[in-house]
Amino acid sequence: MTAHSAPVPDLAVPDYTTGSLSTLAPSVLASLGVPGEPNPLGLPPVRRACVLVVDGMGWEPLVAHRAHAPFLSGLIDSAAPITAGFPTTTATSLTSLGTGLAPGHHGIIGYQVVLPGTDRLFNHLRWRDEVDPRTWQPHATVYERAERAGVRTSYIADGAYEGSGLSVALSRGSGYVPAGNVTELAVRAGEALAAHDRVLALVYHPQLDGYGHLHGVGSAYWRAELGQVDRLAEQIAAALPPDSALYITADHGMVDAAEADRVDVESPPEFRAGVRVLAGEARVRQVYTREGAAEDTAAAWRELLGGRARVLLREEAVAEGLFGGVEDRVRPRIGDVLAVARGNTVLVAPELEPGPSLFVGHHGSLTPAELRVPLLRVTTVA
Repeated sequence: MTAHSAPVPDLAVPDYTTGSLSTLAPSVLASLGVPGEPNPLGLPPVRRACVLVVDGMGWEPLVAHRAHAPFLSGLIDSAAPITAGFPTTTATSLTSLGTGLAPGHHGIIGYQVVLPGTDRLFNHLRWRDEVDPRTWQPHATVYERAERAGVRTSYIADGAYEGSGLSVALSRGSGYVPAGNVTELAVRAGEALAAHDRVLALVYHPQLDGYGHLHGVGSAYWRAELGQVDRLAEQIAAALPPDSALYITADHGMVDAAEADRVDVESPPEFRAGVRVLAGEARVRQVYTREGAAEDTAAAWRELLGGRARVLLREEAVAEGLFGGVEDRVRPRIGDVLAVARGNTVLVAPELEPGPSLFVGHHGSLTPAELRVPLLRVTTVA
């Protein structure tokens, strides 16, 4: 490992061993009595478990704005954060929750990557039919493992996601339950938990993330939606049958960027030298280089970005465990060069991503505000 790749204090490595989204899933299965599943989080035995995933509700912003979430606030002091994986982005985190695996194993390693052997971008949130989700992510899901052990499963989320490639990759084997708003999410969760003796239900709420992107974390919009999330969590908790647990977490946090934080890495020719395809997202760029150009490209980006991002070669990122262990089939999906933003810097690509380049809130990097997510708990006695 070269000297320039030494860790820096403001960026951390996910805790894939004992305290991450990838350890939450098997721990919940173990608590439900599913054989062969580890329980690194030490969750207590229950008959029914519900996991509420709030997109974009990082630990830091939740604690900072706890006054707007009185129910969640009552759970914070007895809780602690866990980490997302890397990159800290929705597709990666939801797949870790759906498989119990680190990104380097499940293979959904970012918002958008390049299909190996091509120059074509592949966006995990806008899945192409040409990519078979069962091949791209071949591991058994949490829901398949639970159902084999006699635990009935439900995946409760907006009906627009049902049947998508990403949904198949991360939630196949579950009973998909469409629910388009907070009221439907709460009612459907209560119904799923009461319908069977042994249940695993996951509830996904996406709107907080959207308000963070458009208006910023802590904006009036974000705070108002946090209040809606708080009520949703309270309603699900009130509907828990005896011998049940509710776990409240998130897929990532978020940071806000001002105009001075934006760096265009797409248009200036200095950034394009040696670059074949630019992928990733504004807080973590994955750069696919021309043959033999990776080291020169990395050196150029380090010089151009200075201290605003940590620039790594693929093998450096893998060696440091940013993705957890990396399977051979996954390795070619990772960019030859990665630029991991520091502070509030965003590495924008105005032509490739005209909308996201104008966002206020962003995520994907390894700052505490993006990496740390809550694990709040409510349990009922038998």
